[in-house]
Amino acid sequence: MTLSPSGSSVEEAEEFLAAHPEIEAIDIVLSDANGIGRGKIIRRHELVGLYRNGRHLPISILGLDIVGEDVHETGLIWDQGDGDLRAWPVPGTLKPLHGTTPPRAELLMSMYSLDGVPMSSDPRHALTRQVEAMAGEGLFPAGAFELEFFLLDPDMSAGVRPAPAVLDGRRSDWTEVYSVDHLHGMQPLFSDIYRAAEAMGIRAETVISEYAPGQYELTLDYRTDVMQAADDLVRLKRIVRMQARRHGVTACFMAKPVEKYAGSGMHFHVSLQDGTGRNIFAEAVEGVWTDTIRHALGGLRQTMGESMLVFAPHANSWRRFVGQSYAPVSPSWGVNNRSVALRIPAGELKARRIEHRPSGVDASPYLVGATILAGIRHGLAQRIDPGPETTGNGYEGADDLPMPRDWREAIDRATASEFLKEALGADMHRTFTAIKAAEHARVARWIADVDYALYLHNV
Repeated sequence: MTLSPSGSSVEEAEEFLAAHPEIEAIDIVLSDANGIGRGKIIRRHELVGLYRNGRHLPISILGLDIVGEDVHETGLIWDQGDGDLRAWPVPGTLKPLHGTTPPRAELLMSMYSLDGVPMSSDPRHALTRQVEAMAGEGLFPAGAFELEFFLLDPDMSAGVRPAPAVLDGRRSDWTEVYSVDHLHGMQPLFSDIYRAAEAMGIRAETVISEYAPGQYELTLDYRTDVMQAADDLVRLKRIVRMQARRHGVTACFMAKPVEKYAGSGMHFHVSLQDGTGRNIFAEAVEGVWTDTIRHALGGLRQTMGESMLVFAPHANSWRRFVGQSYAPVSPSWGVNNRSVALRIPAGELKARRIEHRPSGVDASPYLVGATILAGIRHGLAQRIDPGPETTGNGYEGADDLPMPRDWREAIDRATASEFLKEALGADMHRTFTAIKAAEHARVARWIADVDYALYLHNV
């Protein structure tokens, strides 16, 4: 018997199959650098063998671009002969999928070399490295992601702009922010989303109608294990997409699908605990900030510019960053202020945390989590002062730590960043930046409709 380097056990598979005789197949899912689930659907009888021996997958699966094509510059394709590595189950992630016919389950996977060493271009391992580094310093991060997304009409034929989806015959092209009645029209879909999340052991909580027609937000319960928080987000996105298809609508996780409305973020709420479980961000007297939270803010501010490619990884991601849009345009911090990048929410002292707001919903939560934890560690180690709090309108005024102006600059800064190389690991950093450079080249070659609209008859 081969011992699983992930810590998974054959007993988990056997107990699951005994408890779920209805399950006929299992989706095995590995997240790549773009946050896309890659893998296979295996049959029921293959599950125990997968837990016993792992499953061979080509190394190139971690060197793909957004549309699943090889990026040779990653060094993961022909430089390696596109050989196989071995994927192993992530313990505790084998769960039934709600509403599938025939019944299926889902299992998250992580990649290892054939001798059991973690494959360093796997995003999960990047987050694990930072969690383990913090544990070595006596620090234990906790957190939760927020999921914003659009539900759109599936008619996306040529020339048709995305329109809000409807289930009850009532289409609204207005913002409808926080409208409870508007939510009622999507209640059948959200009921299935909640059932599917419960079957996965995901504690999905509040749903709201967000700040654009057809936009919604789901919040997730706070986890004392940030890897579990990232897994929650990955799985909830798959749930929303799957259940939306069942109800005849399209779930959209683009950062900015509609030009005149706010985009979709993936805010990460993070705090730090000591070995006793005490939140060390919490101040003794409200508003008298601890050095810990101040230095964490300082590290996140200082490293944000060179890290923006992780938080905004695609061409469309950069359309989200405009003034008065609820997306931050500078590495500012503030208290109870949604115009800043790093927000300390109002609330009980014991729940004191930093809300990191730059990431779009199109980012990988594993890479986002790894980068944020590394930024916090950097701030604590160097005792970095965050500077004065931003009050009022955070979109006004310049910052002494400017953000990249566009995607190309973000790629250049990320590629040259020693901080990001340490945060992600050298191999993951090389893989990620190479994939983004290839994606930029693809977009740069594309002749968009706007080119014809502006220039065809005018130059």
